[in-house]
Amino acid sequence: MPRKVDHRERRTQIADALMRVAAEHGLEAVSLRHVAAEAGVSAGMVQHYFRTKDEMMTFALDVVRVRSEVRVGAAVQALGPDPAPRRLVRALMTTLLPLDEESRADGRVALAFLSYTAVRPATAPALREGTTQMVGFIAGLLPGGDEVGAAGLLALMEGLGMYLLGGQYTEEQALRVLDAQLDLLFR
Repeated sequence: MPRKVDHRERRTQIADALMRVAAEHGLEAVSLRHVAAEAGVSAGMVQHYFRTKDEMMTFALDVVRVRSEVRVGAAVQALGPDPAPRRLVRALMTTLLPLDEESRADGRVALAFLSYTAVRPATAPALREGTTQMVGFIAGLLPGGDEVGAAGLLALMEGLGMYLLGGQYTEEQALRVLDAQLDLLFR
């Protein structure tokens, strides 16, 4: 009797391999052959699950998004019931910042995907939708529903993430800047 294959699991295995290649060598190293070798599968199997590199990249970005949502959910849960809005926003931001090895790996991949979408706009809708949802959520927590402040805070977090990944800022510096911005928004 043939073994039943979990297609989502197989696609995730390939996406994980893509992310490892991208995190270690950059997106320019991502190819069907490299991803297949990293995943320990044939190039034909990768092609079976993903017709194009864009399709594979979009799926991998979704995997990063889901992992981030799981980390954020755990951080919010740890705050207990009815956390103060500032605590909730800080927990969200610090969870998304690349402050540990897992989030640094995801951060390198997310940064690479952001660059990828800049030159391949057809792959950007998922990022656009996620950004819009995030800004709306944060604005709902800020005094007066400040959408501009929420967008600025998200941009600050992204910039701090790049500085952390590039080694220009330490964790302490990044958190100090984040806290200063939160103080301004929640005064």
